[in-house]
Amino acid sequence: MGLSNKMIFLIVDDSKISRKWLIEMIPKKIVENAEIIEGCNGEEAIALYDQHRPDVVFLDITMPVVDGFEALERIRVINPDALVVMISADRQKTTKEKVLALGASAIISKPVDEQEFRTTLLKLVF
Repeated sequence: MGLSNKMIFLIVDDSKISRKWLIEMIPKKIVENAEIIEGCNGEEAIALYDQHRPDVVFLDITMPVVDGFEALERIRVINPDALVVMISADRQKTTKEKVLALGASAIISKPVDEQEFRTTLLKLVF
């Protein structure tokens, strides 16, 4: 991927504060060449993914309307190669296994550690 192309990020979390914090964690040199789209539930995630085809999706698991599990499944139907990073306060091993089995590229625990977030992001985009 790299920085020469304009990247599109989709950040979906029912908490506006969480979305803002995730955006602030994206390294500035990446943000300068990026479009950032926000959604607040899984239904929006699916529609926004289909409309914009972002390079990377950050998707909360516990959300109203459609949860992150279903949103991940439906995004992967749209694009089996979608890069989706799941974010959750649920630290159970079964949750991690489930999202990885559904095709998530990674899972990050809440509260999100900035270094873990950036390391995960850089592994996906470079």
